Amino acid sequence: MKQDQKPSVVLITGGSSGIGKSIGTFLAAKGFTVYGTSRNPSKFENFEPFPLLQLDVADTYSIEAAVAIIEKQHGRLDILINNAGAGIMGAVEEVPNDEILKNFTTNYFGPIEVTKAVLPLMRKQKQGLIINITSIAGYMGLPYRGIYSASKAALEITTEAWRMELKPFNIEMTNVAPGDFATNIAAGRYHAPVRKGSPYATSYQNILSLIDNHVDDGNDPQEMAKAVYKIIQTKKPKIHYKVGQFMQKFSIVLKRILPDKVYERLLMNHYKIK
Repeated sequence: MKQDQKPSVVLITGGSSGIGKSIGTFLAAKGFTVYGTSRNPSKFENFEPFPLLQLDVADTYSIEAAVAIIEKQHGRLDILINNAGAGIMGAVEEVPNDEILKNFTTNYFGPIEVTKAVLPLMRKQKQGLIINITSIAGYMGLPYRGIYSASKAALEITTEAWRMELKPFNIEMTNVAPGDFATNIAAGRYHAPVRKGSPYATSYQNILSLIDNHVDDGNDPQEMAKAVYKIIQTKKPKIHYKVGQFMQKFSIVLKRILPDKVYERLLMNHYKIK
């Protein structure tokens, strides 16, 4: 995306840690004017890379207030990065409905609300870029992560439609799907309890351990930061980007070319579900 002479203004939801913080720190070092967000910025009093605004993606008022601060300060917002997200695990049968709704509010409805809030300003300035951080998990239904996969898949598909609606206004929208990265996402993830006597108890417990190990062994979030920076420099971003380990990205290719049941069996073998 071609930048003006003034530094481009960037808003990153969920910018206090993990991938969001890495992206924001990288862009700030490149000369961008970066704002991150947190539901509770007071928890990060010594946060230095860039300013943190109070924003809860489940609270429309806080979204509008954060965008208003940026508009008052700069009169523009060039780039929105919808990064705030939450993990959720459990057998679909055993995940409480209120937790399903909460996850979709953070991973799907939240990014939509934030995007709606910035679009009038982007239309006014006749340009903008919106980057939705999704997940490679959104390309396939993963056992015990069905709700998470669904929320990220929903955002991927909505982006495909929305970007076409925005093109007449010179506003670009794209998805970036990361694989496993070494962040603190596991600490904030909702885990349905492993219930004694549950028919899923054994396989669910095994998968919990396996997935946490995958995150611990994940790539450096700087890889995502560099990928996002490259997209920003691209005049016409693609619809989808995938960032992560080769096998995680290749799993998407396999799903396209293999028969459904063969692919399903590969997943079940990987997760040791008999």
